[in-house]
Amino acid sequence: MNPALAVKNPPPAVWRWSVLVAISVAMFGNYYVYDSIAPVADLLQKTLGFTDTQIGTLNAIYSLPNIVVVLIGGVIVDRFGTRLSTLFFAIICAIGALVTAISPSFPVMAAGRLIFGLGAESMIVAITVAIGQWFVGRQLGFAFGVNLSIARAGSFSADKSTTWFKPLYDLGWQPPLFLAVGFMLVGVAACVLYYWMDRRVARNYDVPEPAPSDKFVWSDLWRFDRSFWYIIGLCVTYYSVIFPFRSTFAIKYFQHAHGVSLQQAGDLNASVFFAAIIATPLFGLMADRLGHRAAFMAFGCFLLAAAFPILAYTNANLWVTTVMIGVAFSLVPAIIWPAVPYLVEPNRLGTAYGLMTMVQAMGLTAINLLAGALNDFYDASADNPGGYTPMLWLFLFLSLFGFVFAYALRVRETGPQGHGLEAIKAGAPG
Repeated sequence: MNPALAVKNPPPAVWRWSVLVAISVAMFGNYYVYDSIAPVADLLQKTLGFTDTQIGTLNAIYSLPNIVVVLIGGVIVDRFGTRLSTLFFAIICAIGALVTAISPSFPVMAAGRLIFGLGAESMIVAITVAIGQWFVGRQLGFAFGVNLSIARAGSFSADKSTTWFKPLYDLGWQPPLFLAVGFMLVGVAACVLYYWMDRRVARNYDVPEPAPSDKFVWSDLWRFDRSFWYIIGLCVTYYSVIFPFRSTFAIKYFQHAHGVSLQQAGDLNASVFFAAIIATPLFGLMADRLGHRAAFMAFGCFLLAAAFPILAYTNANLWVTTVMIGVAFSLVPAIIWPAVPYLVEPNRLGTAYGLMTMVQAMGLTAINLLAGALNDFYDASADNPGGYTPMLWLFLFLSLFGFVFAYALRVRETGPQGHGLEAIKAGAPG
C-alpha cells in the first residue's frame, strides 16, 4: 500500500459513502449515454440508411479525442481538483448528448458523439481520482466496485430501455436518444451535489487532495514502471473487446446471427450489465480480502476469449456466453482501476488514469472502426450471419493478448521488483 495515501483525519464513513453515491449517479448518466447507440443501431440502419461502418464510427469518434484530450484531462484534474473538473466535464457530456439527438444527419450525430467524448472519459478520470482520494486506500476495490456497479446500471438501463421504454422506440430513433439526454442531466445535478459535499467536508476533515503535480513534461510518462505498463496493455486489449462488442455490435449481432428480436437481444446484452451491478463490488471486495489481482484479471480475459468461438461455431444457448462475458465484465474492471493507486504516486494519479484512458481510447477508436469495416467487407447481415465471424476472431485474439499482459503482471508482482499487488489485502468496509 502506498503510504502517501494515508491521512490522519479522514471524513466519517457516512460522508465518504454519500460522496461515492453522488459521483456514481453521475457515472450512471455518462454510461447510459454511451450505451444509447447500440439499442438504436438497427433503427439507424433501417430508417436512416446508416452502414455498420457509420454505426461503429459513432462510438469510435467518441473515443477519438481521448487519444490526446483525456491525458490533458488527467493533468487538469491534478491541477484544479476533482470537484470542479467533474462538474465541468459533466456539462460537456450533456451538450454532446443533446447534439447527438437533435438531427438525423450523420455528421451532426457524429459531432455530438465527439463532444460527448471530449467530456465523458475525462469525467470518469476525475471521478476515479476522487474515489482514490476519498477512500485513501481503504477498501479501494470495494469502493471502485460500488462505483462501477451504479455506473453499469446506466448501461443496463440503456439496453433494457428497448423493453422499458418500448413506445419510444416505436416512434423511431430520436426519442430514445432524447431520453439519454435526460439521464445525463441527472448526472450533471449529481455533480453539483458532489461539488457541494466535497467543499463542505474539506473544511472540517482531511480529504487527501494531493499537492499539485509538477509542470507536466511528456517524457515523464516513461517514468511509470513496468507493472503500470502491463496494466496499460491489459486495459487497451480488454476494453477494445468488451465495448466494441457489447456497446456497439452485440444487439445487432444477436438479431442477425441468432435470430432473436430487438427486445430479446437487448435483454441478453443488459444481463451482462446486470451481472456487473451485483458482482463488481463483490469481486472488488474479494480482491481486497484475497489479493491475487493479476491472477483474477487473467482468468477474466480467458473467459472473455473463450466466449467468441462458442458464439461463432456452436449453437449453444446464448445465455452460456452471456454468463461468461458477464463474469469477465464484472471481474476485470473491479480490479484493474483500483490497482493503479498501489503502483503510482498520489500526485500522479490523474496523469496515470489519463494515460490509461488515453490508450484505451486508441483501442476503442481503432477496433470500433475495424469491426464495422470487417462487417461491411464480409457483408454481415441477417441474410449472411457468417459475415460476422471475422469480427469475432478479432475479439478472440485481443482477449488472448489481454491474458498475456495479465500473466506478465502477475510474474512481475510476485517477484522482487513488484509492489506486492498480488499480496496486499485491505480490511472490512467502513
